[in-house]
Amino acid sequence: MTTPEPTQTYEQAREELADVVRKLEAGGLTLEESLTLWERGEQLAETCQHWLDRARERLAAAAPTDAQA
Repeated sequence: MTTPEPTQTYEQAREELADVVRKLEAGGLTLEESLTLWERGEQLAETCQHWLDRARERLAAAAPTDAQA
């Protein structure tokens, strides 16, 4: 079973993740708010990692190999 593509682009997820980090660093949140933001941050980090892994796979597939030379 394959994992469906994320609905957010890498750039969207990265920007939202940066916003989550800013909010957490600013403080003044309840424990529950902090935990909710942390969980969202983990989801966003996974989305970013997905897109980075896909980009790495595409680059590897497009790169010429020594065996073909």
